[in-house]
Amino acid sequence: MFDELQRSVEAAEKMGAEFVEARFEDLTLRTLERTDDIWKDIQIKSRMGIAITSYVEGVTGFSFSASTKTSDILVAAEKSVKMAKASSSAAKLKLPFEDGDPIESKSSDTLSVKIHPRDQDLGYKTDLVNRMVETAREHGESIRNIRGLYGELYGTKQLVNSDGSKIDWQFLVTDLRVSVTSMTQSGAMVRGADGKGGTHGLEIFSEDETTPEAIGEAAGSRSKEQLKAKACPAGKFRSLIENRLVGVLAHESFGHLSEADFIVTGGSPLTEKLGTTLGTEHATIYDGGNVDIDKYGGLWLPYDDQGIPTSITTVLKEGVLKHYLHNRGTAAKVGQDVTGNARAVTFAYPPICRMTNTYFAPGDLTEEEALELLDTGVYAIQSMGGQVQGDGSFLFKAIRGYWVERGQIQYPIREVALSGNILELLSKVEGGTKELKLSSGYFGGCGKGDQFPLPTGLGGPMLVIDGVTFGGEAG
Repeated sequence: MFDELQRSVEAAEKMGAEFVEARFEDLTLRTLERTDDIWKDIQIKSRMGIAITSYVEGVTGFSFSASTKTSDILVAAEKSVKMAKASSSAAKLKLPFEDGDPIESKSSDTLSVKIHPRDQDLGYKTDLVNRMVETAREHGESIRNIRGLYGELYGTKQLVNSDGSKIDWQFLVTDLRVSVTSMTQSGAMVRGADGKGGTHGLEIFSEDETTPEAIGEAAGSRSKEQLKAKACPAGKFRSLIENRLVGVLAHESFGHLSEADFIVTGGSPLTEKLGTTLGTEHATIYDGGNVDIDKYGGLWLPYDDQGIPTSITTVLKEGVLKHYLHNRGTAAKVGQDVTGNARAVTFAYPPICRMTNTYFAPGDLTEEEALELLDTGVYAIQSMGGQVQGDGSFLFKAIRGYWVERGQIQYPIREVALSGNILELLSKVEGGTKELKLSSGYFGGCGKGDQFPLPTGLGGPMLVIDGVTFGGEAG
């Protein structure tokens, strides 16, 4: 396929493109869904195609082909050049950049796993779901619904560009999760959930804390605990926010504000704020594709979809805004280094500024010390979605939580709804725990620019934050 990609780059250059990127993907997607005792979904799909991006006077033209025939690829190349030329005269924002050194991928760019999903049959994977669901049933109570999910996405990603880069690596995400819905005596529905996802081989589901039985037990027990949970009080309270929910805050409420396509158009409140103090010394946020998966979890992305090696970008350092998340053009416009944050959900979309793994840096507290620092307030756990505005305002729901007094957990609370503005919240971060946890997965993902669902990673430590607004029981 490299010969075809190179041929399309040369053809587009002859047609007048100043720079060309040609990428190819051949991915396999499998989804399994069991609801109660019924298999709702068992499917496998293939996604293969070529995308061509041509640059003319700082403006891009994009085209793609689901066919790998030479003639169809060359047609896509021609269309991309024509689109760039047609747009260049009218474009108000142009993002030219300098050519770079050629990049060639290495075998180590693809993570090695012990049990790759392509090497196991359907029965192996349905057994994972069955074991998880049955264990959840054993540990739950007053159950109305159990939903078990398994997903996998893997395959080849290749890229050739005008720099002479030649990139070839293997993408991988696996995901196993379960949700248990129970009914209280008053008729309210409560949930317990657990799962494990990210760039892992299936051997991850043989480890003690992430076996199907461990995942099912956790979800069932949490749902059972929620049957006797009290409604979360409404008002402003000190809060201890656990790892995944902290990651949601980092991604949804701050990460998007730092994406440089919003910066160069003036659409982010972080525009022209480099060097500004936005948070406390305990607030540091990173984004990067080459995280230590074995140690922290998350998503492995050695390159973005412009062929730029990913790096660990310090977006916010001890409260001070240091860097934005860039593609080639925005980096040149702002005068910063490229960060490897140009991503596309499939070959049918152009790369745009997107996050990789976005997370708060860990602190120096144990969980017990974090509870002591919290003193009295809400311990909020597990995100279940919410809403975010372009100014950093958010409303998130946590599946569960606990009311804490004098550093001691008192009782469970139900579906906690927390709201605020991330730029205000950053100024109230008082400390974080030592343990960093990242998560990712096949299900869900980022939906920027209607490119959904793009796998991303997120996480952090547990954070102690003062003055979080809670809206009471979430409806």
